[in-house]
Amino acid sequence: MSFVVKMNGVQNNGIHGNGMNGSIMNGNGVHHVSVRTHVSVNPAKLKAGSHRQRWNVRPSEMSKKTLNPIRAIVDGMKLTPNPEKPMIALSIGDPTVFGNLPTDDAVLHAMKDAIDSHKYNGYAPSVGYQKSREAVANFYSCPEAPLEGKDVILASGCSQAIELAISVLCNPGDNILVPRPGFSLYKTLAVSMGIQVKHYNLLPEKSWEIDLQHLESLIDNKTACLIVNNPSNPCGSVFTKEHQQKIISVASRNCIPILADEIYGDMVFPGCDFRALAPLSSDVPILSCGGLAKRWLVPGWRMGWILIHDRNNIFGSGIREGLVKLSQRILGPCTVVQGALESILNETPPEFYQSTISFLKSNSEICFSELSTVSGLNPVMPSGAMYIMVGIEMEHFPEFQNDVEFTERLVTEQSVFCLPATAFEYPNYFRIVVTVPEEMMIEACIRIREFCARHYRPRSQDSHELDQ
Repeated sequence: MSFVVKMNGVQNNGIHGNGMNGSIMNGNGVHHVSVRTHVSVNPAKLKAGSHRQRWNVRPSEMSKKTLNPIRAIVDGMKLTPNPEKPMIALSIGDPTVFGNLPTDDAVLHAMKDAIDSHKYNGYAPSVGYQKSREAVANFYSCPEAPLEGKDVILASGCSQAIELAISVLCNPGDNILVPRPGFSLYKTLAVSMGIQVKHYNLLPEKSWEIDLQHLESLIDNKTACLIVNNPSNPCGSVFTKEHQQKIISVASRNCIPILADEIYGDMVFPGCDFRALAPLSSDVPILSCGGLAKRWLVPGWRMGWILIHDRNNIFGSGIREGLVKLSQRILGPCTVVQGALESILNETPPEFYQSTISFLKSNSEICFSELSTVSGLNPVMPSGAMYIMVGIEMEHFPEFQNDVEFTERLVTEQSVFCLPATAFEYPNYFRIVVTVPEEMMIEACIRIREFCARHYRPRSQDSHELDQ
C-alpha cells in the first residue's frame, strides 16, 4: 500500500517508523512512502467507532469517591472573623506558617550545596537515588530492626508514602483499621480506592491509648492492614513500649500487617520516650512511613519514605516489587532534596531538635493549664507532636448542636479558629495546633475563656436533682 498526504500546500507523507520504505522526490515536493504491511480498513467501522453524537465527559469514579473530611467540614463552615480582633488560626498543621519555627541552617546549607553541585537536576530512579536510600536506612537502622538501602522507598512526602503503602497492601473490597480520632487522609485515600475503613477507638481517659478489645473485634477475613499513628495527629499522644507490644500482639494473632505512620517520630517531650514500632516486632511485617516534614520543619519540600521491615520474609518479593511499580507512576520525589538528604540527616545539630521540642512542650503546657480551668472544657495533655485535643461538654453549651457550630461561633466572636474534631471522626472535641508564637497562644486561650464564659450554662437545679 502506498499513499501521498498533502499538508499546507506541500505534499508530505507524515509517516515514520519501522516497517516502511520511504523515498523522497525533491523535484516536485512529493514524499512517497511504500508500506510493506497490508492494511485493511473497514470504512463503516471507522465511522461508527470514531464519532459520537454528543459530548459525554464525566469525572471518574475515583475522583467522585475522593473526599477530604477536613475540607468537607471547613468549607461548609461560616467563617467570618470578628473584624475587631486579628485572626488567630490554630487549625493548620504546618509549623512554618507563622515564621517562628524556621528549619536549621544546616538543613538549608545542605539544600544549597545540592543545588550548586548541578548533580540533581535530572530524573532519579522512581524509588530514589541509592545513596539517598542508604542514608535513610543508616539513620533508622538498629540491631533489633536492621535496614539496608533496598528496604527504603523514597516518596513525595509522608502522605505519598502512606498512599503507596495502602495501595500495595489492599484491593478494592478489602478493609483497613484506622484510629478514631485519626488523621483524615487515611480515609480519603482508602475510600477513593474502594477500600472500606473501619475505625477503632482511642481512649482519652488513658492518654489516647488504643481500645485493643474494640480493635480486635473489627478484624475479619477482608482486613488487609492496621494503621497505627504514633505519635498521634490529632491527639499528641505517645504510646508506651508496653502498649505497643500489645498492639503488635493483636496484629500477630490475626496475621495482619501494620502500616506505622511515624511522621512525628522523636518529636516527643522530655520525660517521654518514642519507640518505633518495628524493633518491637518479632514476626509482624511493618511498613513504617516517615519524612522530613515535621521534625525538620520543611513540609513543603515533599520528602517522605517507607521503611520495609520484613525480617521473616512474610511480604516476600511481591510487596517490594509492588512498591517499586507503584512508585513508577510519578517517577519519585524531588531530586534536589534527595541530593541533600544525607547531609540533612547526619549534620542537623541535636540542639535544633531540642529547641523545637522545648517550644512545643512549653506551648502545650500553657494551653493545657489555661483551658483546664475553663468551665465546660476538658483538654488532654499531649506528650509530643504538635497538637492538643480539647473536649467540649456540649450539655453546658446548649446554643450549639455540635463541635462544628461551637468552633464556627468561636471564629465569629473571637477570631480564633480551632479545627472541630468531627473532621477526625470524633465529635465534641476540637484540635489546637501548638506551633503558634507563645504570645499568640496566650491570647487565643484568653479569647477561648471569654467565649466559653459567655455561652456556658450550668445544669439546672431540677436536672441536678433528677441525677441524684
